[in-house]
Amino acid sequence: MRLIINKRTTNRFTEMKQDEEKKTGLPENAFRPLKKGETYEPVMSPKKNYPEVNLWSVLWGIGMAILFSAAAAYLGLKVGQVFEAAIPIAILAVGISGAAKRKNALGENVIIQSIGACSGVIVAGAIFTLPALYILQAKYPEMTVNFLQVFISSLLGGVLGILFLIPFRKYFVKDMHGEYPFPEATATTQVLVSGEKGGSQAKPLLLAGLIGGLYDFIVATFGWWNENFTTRVCGWGEMLAEKAKLVFKVNTGAAVLGLGYIVGLKYAAIICFGSLSVWLIIIPGIALIWGDQVLNMWDPNITLTVSQMSPEQIFTSYGKSIGIGGIAMAGIIGIVKSWGLIKGAVGLAAKEMKGKGTANVEVERTQKDLSMKIIAIGSILTLILVTLFFYFDVMQGNLLHTIVGILVVAVIAFLFTTVAANAIAIVGTNPVSGMTLMTLILASVIMVAVGLKGTGGMVAALVMGGVVCTALSMAGGFITDLKIGYWLGTTPKKQESWKFLGTLVSAATVGGVIMILNQTYGFTSGQLAAPQANAMAAVIEPLMSGVGAPWLLYAIGAIIALVLTYFKVPALAFALGMFIPLELNIPLVVGGAINWYVTTRSKDAAVNAARGEKGTLLASGFIAGGALMGVVSAAMRFGGINLVHEEWLANPMSEVVSIIMYAILIIFLVKASMKLQK
Repeated sequence: MRLIINKRTTNRFTEMKQDEEKKTGLPENAFRPLKKGETYEPVMSPKKNYPEVNLWSVLWGIGMAILFSAAAAYLGLKVGQVFEAAIPIAILAVGISGAAKRKNALGENVIIQSIGACSGVIVAGAIFTLPALYILQAKYPEMTVNFLQVFISSLLGGVLGILFLIPFRKYFVKDMHGEYPFPEATATTQVLVSGEKGGSQAKPLLLAGLIGGLYDFIVATFGWWNENFTTRVCGWGEMLAEKAKLVFKVNTGAAVLGLGYIVGLKYAAIICFGSLSVWLIIIPGIALIWGDQVLNMWDPNITLTVSQMSPEQIFTSYGKSIGIGGIAMAGIIGIVKSWGLIKGAVGLAAKEMKGKGTANVEVERTQKDLSMKIIAIGSILTLILVTLFFYFDVMQGNLLHTIVGILVVAVIAFLFTTVAANAIAIVGTNPVSGMTLMTLILASVIMVAVGLKGTGGMVAALVMGGVVCTALSMAGGFITDLKIGYWLGTTPKKQESWKFLGTLVSAATVGGVIMILNQTYGFTSGQLAAPQANAMAAVIEPLMSGVGAPWLLYAIGAIIALVLTYFKVPALAFALGMFIPLELNIPLVVGGAINWYVTTRSKDAAVNAARGEKGTLLASGFIAGGALMGVVSAAMRFGGINLVHEEWLANPMSEVVSIIMYAILIIFLVKASMKLQK
């Protein structure tokens, strides 16, 4: 009898041990929609407590936020590229906890990643708009710009983004389980899981990380082959681009290919159709109809006729604006569709404020958020601080301008929070520059209507744009963190609480870096690219001087979005394709097609699922390796090491080599995904 009991106990212990081992990898239903009655069990059990917030995770998180804020701000302003910090931070967190031999470090690593990832989103929000203040100051010396303006607008915008997003966490990460691909969250989660699990999970991720990282590093640092393949590689392609304004381009990088695999064929195809509609129909159409005209009614800087422009110039001057109109209308449609959700979130906050909340209802650890009372009070206090900042600094004590300004910021930031989160969930790219451009134009038109013009109006519109831009950037980035936490089983309340600290540290770092770079180089010296800020300055100056916005182009984009919605085509995905350059959209379809191919070759559904999962690991490795080596390459450029041979890259043969290397990369991804361990 005793022997039987011992045997049973041993068996039970073995089963528990096997169960624990199983739970270190992501469950089979992590990425697909749940069946009726099925629930998702995260890696860390909701019924247990794990180390998450402690001195180790908070200090490393702050360190990562400072380091990556400085690196991302420099890179974004110097060469015009903002890299996503979440994945490199996750890789470093896994490496550091492994080196320190920390046990059960998964929860700690999520907190390190969550605090540190504030860097990328605050940088994206700040550098799109705030350097434009310095750019315009060089032209209008009477304008005043100081550290506090940059710091406060970044900080308050980031805080608003966090507070406005939290009520929608459950909808995006839990209720819509398996409905959105969440590419960046997927890649980061796989990195964190592989660090905890090791073995079979880590090997394909590490291999793909090495291959993808080395591949992208060679392109960025040595330029052995071109990063894009275009139809200009041959004579007839050059002629088509010149005469018909038709050009086809594909980015041959490993990271973008991996992104496409995770996005999947459905969304990738819609995004790509949006892109192709602009590049194959709208751009040639504009050249055909208005070829001999100079279309510069909303941008006096345009001096060329349409026929003298390259397809890329037509896209930048006109095509992108159609995409912005599409994104704005798709956003409005999304707001209308999710109005019940927004109303529910506001209603819940009102109930809690009256003390009628769900205080006595037991909520499991992995679904605990900051209370709606804290969110409501925090939002009101933050908006009061923004109002005071506007009144005493930006609007120079004008009450009417302050009230109008705060209403514009609050309404746009709150309503478009769901749009930013939706975009990140679909494609992993936040169209924050497009939404900010729309905000700037609306802010400028409204502020001019209430009598604020000239340099004062420029400062006001840019700071308003800075607050909104950072709020939307934070909302998009934070939904990624919360999805990672949902898959792994961390406590959302802890992620939400400590995100504010990361925002404070990142805002201070970014403000300092922008000031230092302005004093060292100067934004008008030509040594700092700052393309987004230059674009914002170019848009806002004529608006504040009485020149109109491209309303016709925005209207075309808006009508396209309405038609697509009528035919039940996801308008936001299509509009994103219209706005994001063609060369970054084509690889999404290539990656999506690979995903479809490897998951449909076998008659055995289990084999297809296993291949799809292995492909996701490899694609995540491509993204992680590319992101990490992008930082290394940028650091080398910062140190003055530039080994790229521009003459070779100007040679069409560099594009031929590029497409050959791309084909090898595709073959590797297909073969490696389909090869399963027996």
